Amino acid sequence: EVQLQASGGGLVQAGGSLKLSCAASGVIFDAFAFGWFRQAPGKGREGVTCISSSGGGSITYYTDSVKGRFTISRDDAKNTVYLQMNSVKPEDTAIYYCAALEDYSGSYYPVGLREHEWDYWGQGTQVTVSS
Repeated sequence: EVQLQASGGGLVQAGGSLKLSCAASGVIFDAFAFGWFRQAPGKGREGVTCISSSGGGSITYYTDSVKGRFTISRDDAKNTVYLQMNSVKPEDTAIYYCAALEDYSGSYYPVGLREHEWDYWGQGTQVTVSS
């Protein structure tokens, strides 16, 4: 059974930093791509960033609103994906979800973040940025 456990959310002041973690179990970790999505109050879920499988080169993609501020990384030894959030803004307030996509062939190339492509989802962690 695939399980994704997101953690690290909390309250942070604008301009500050926060690091989210997503621990995966029940997967061959290095054969999966991972992504972070978020859902702000009253809005739909949007893709934030993703990283391809290790076999696919660990290529990253960021939505425009977080480029230069957020960094996604993966630690295959720890079966964990991270989201380093710097220079956070009040508009980053949302529930953050991690997601996983099977990529045994290593052919997934992240050119966007379309929800229907992702196979597994975690439970979400709340991030609140105060102004």
